[in-house]
Amino acid sequence: MTNPDPISVFRTEAAELLEQIESGLLDLTRSLDDRDRIDAVFRSLHTLKGSGAMFGFDALAAFTHHCETAFDRVRKGDVAATHELVSAVLSAQDHMRALLETPNGDHDAMSAALLDGLHRAVNGAGSPVPAAVAAAPVAETAGGLSEWRIRFSLPVNAMANGTNPLGLLDEMRDLGECRIVADTAKVPELSALEPRDIHISWDVTLKTERPRADIEDVFIFVMDDMELEITEVAVERPAAEAKPAVTPIAKAVVVAERDAPAVQAANDSKQAKSAENVRVPAERLDEMMDRVGELVIAQSRLTQLAGTAADLGLRSVSEEIERLSGELRDTMMVLRMMPVASLFSRFRRLVHDLSRETGKEIELITEGESTEVDKTVIDRLADPLVHLVRNSIDHGLEKPEERIAAGKGAKGRVILSAHQTGGEVIITIKDDGRGINRERVRAKAESSGIIQPGATLSDQDLLQLIFQPGFSTAQAVTNLSGRGVGMDVVKKTVEALRGTIDIASKPGEGSVVALRIPLTLAIIEGLLVRVGQGCYVIPLSAVEECLELSLEDDLRSRGRSFISLRDSLVPFLRLRELFRTGTPPDPHQKVVVISTGSERVGLVVDQIIGDHQTVIKSMSKLHHDVDTFSGATILGDGSVALILDVTHLVAAGQQQEAQLRAAG
Repeated sequence: MTNPDPISVFRTEAAELLEQIESGLLDLTRSLDDRDRIDAVFRSLHTLKGSGAMFGFDALAAFTHHCETAFDRVRKGDVAATHELVSAVLSAQDHMRALLETPNGDHDAMSAALLDGLHRAVNGAGSPVPAAVAAAPVAETAGGLSEWRIRFSLPVNAMANGTNPLGLLDEMRDLGECRIVADTAKVPELSALEPRDIHISWDVTLKTERPRADIEDVFIFVMDDMELEITEVAVERPAAEAKPAVTPIAKAVVVAERDAPAVQAANDSKQAKSAENVRVPAERLDEMMDRVGELVIAQSRLTQLAGTAADLGLRSVSEEIERLSGELRDTMMVLRMMPVASLFSRFRRLVHDLSRETGKEIELITEGESTEVDKTVIDRLADPLVHLVRNSIDHGLEKPEERIAAGKGAKGRVILSAHQTGGEVIITIKDDGRGINRERVRAKAESSGIIQPGATLSDQDLLQLIFQPGFSTAQAVTNLSGRGVGMDVVKKTVEALRGTIDIASKPGEGSVVALRIPLTLAIIEGLLVRVGQGCYVIPLSAVEECLELSLEDDLRSRGRSFISLRDSLVPFLRLRELFRTGTPPDPHQKVVVISTGSERVGLVVDQIIGDHQTVIKSMSKLHHDVDTFSGATILGDGSVALILDVTHLVAAGQQQEAQLRAAG
């Protein structure tokens, strides 16, 4: 096994730090005096700067240093956090990403411009500092010599992760007069001692004029994983400034000592949880998924062979392997699943930037972030969701004055939500804006030649026109819209994921766009059917029920192709005719009722063979324009079965129904 490239590892960790910085900055826009967020952003900037310098990313380290300095001033109470400062650092964070990806590029001009904006934001932030941010630093920088008691213990694996405790002790000695006592009570017997583990904790008494923040900076790289107590024991100040603050401090020491076991237990739990997580490259998961798919195909072959054999031992082994391969498949599916929170979190920055660009007040609300979807689905949905969110903000939400005049709140709302239904996940983008102007959509479609003037369309068909290539109702081309690209990309991407799009809108109340996407794209449960001499797979998640179509009913429905299902007429397609099999129908045909959303269509097949674990294989480039099939799979006997595209078949069935109804 090859060792990982240190530069690649740093880039991965730096990308995570940049995401933490962005998340912290966006949180600050809601509460500028949140000291915990300020400290978290500062620590991430500090870590990024130090790590960048260590791995030779000098330009990144030098640029990040200026942002770190700005937040250090905020942290110490010298300046206040403002929206201008947060926006300046957000812009700088984008530039840090560029410095990370192309460290040898020409970034001087951009760096200078961003640092100038940062300097102006910091100097313009000289307004009075919020009390919550300033209180702690002001108290700590008061004149006089302070005595501090610092008790700390590091994670057991700290040295293995590159932390040298002697370096931390040396840094504390540099702050002032220092007395250090090592606690060896937890050191195990020599026979059980692991030399690379740390079992010692330290009790340090420090006399210094430096503030508490400087003591915390000593532990900034390990603070999240360690146990640390910093208590001010005594303060030597001039008589005029002396204050009777001894009793509360003594009480704090007692409370800290009493709660020490609980703190240690929480810390141990945190360390154990951290140790359970393993970083695995996505490529390895994809490769493992391919192997599991091949195993499922081989298991299907074994099951078929065992079914025709008289050897009971072979059948027993076949059943056991089928069970194990099924469990392995399910485990592999879970490994590839990711919460949609990783997708939704990207839009906080987008909404923040669009709010500043458009002058609209926008609140982003996310729901169902714990819903899990296959990693491939999340990666491919990122761009479509960007287009949908931008469209909601640009076309849907009104300016604050327009909203107030319409009796709404000044702040518009965009809601991103996700929930699982069966074998698919529904991702919804909802806004409370003006809604879709149907007259404008129809006029644009007629002028563009997409529909004939005066054509009769259902409301859903009319709304679906916004996904046509080149379609846009924007009156002017802007950075956000007007070019007619974007929404057609959404439709193509969703259909490539074997998904569907539902859209609804009420004038003056807003719009809702719902994406129905399969949970996974690798292995699905399918219903294996026979049409003529060929076998086909229908995704089981789309199957509602199966019915028998007698010869009499088949003859009676000729020319109409409708079946009565619980007082409602459902159109059906004869797959034998659609695929031109040239074979006579079986005497006992079956109707498989499938659905997407609220639309239902029946598929007439000759035989239902049963359920089938379907490993999805992509169609070749020669067949990429065949809409009826979404992929293929290999059966146990080595033959190929095509996977039916449910969305296309439902649309074809509904179109057939509309034509028959129009014909009367």
